[in-house]
Amino acid sequence: MRKMMNAEIMEHDIKLRQMGAEVYVINSKMCFVVFLIGSTEIAYVYNINKKGRYFLERIKPYPVALREFDKEEDVINIIEIDLEQFKNATHSHNIDAFIEINKNFNRSLRKFEDLFLYYNVPKETADAIKSRLADIDEIIEAAKETSDRIYFKKNPDNL
Repeated sequence: MRKMMNAEIMEHDIKLRQMGAEVYVINSKMCFVVFLIGSTEIAYVYNINKKGRYFLERIKPYPVALREFDKEEDVINIIEIDLEQFKNATHSHNIDAFIEINKNFNRSLRKFEDLFLYYNVPKETADAIKSRLADIDEIIEAAKETSDRIYFKKNPDNL
């Protein structure tokens, strides 16, 4: 099995180099972690490279690249905080809408990328999309200002 994987990696390496890429093969371990909170599955994947760095992503209920960490303890701590926040959120009557909105954002992001990569989009259309995104940002900021904060162990990363 390992010989077959190594041969496949070499084949990919050659094809990518022929396309002009620099290829770095990193031996690493990948961990897949799943929790069930009520009826909501929360899943993570993290990769440990040979330099001892950890790259963490939440993949369910919607994908979010969380970030890179130096220590496994940091990965566990951020997962613990994330789980606490989801446990808290499951008590909200808006949890299903929140998850659906996040899935829609991810779907829209993928659709926008396809639009950008496959079509010559007029500047007016790009401006209209930017304007709508600014409107969404304003709604989010207004909601932050008018809503009660419910989690205090960690400050928000993006608000």
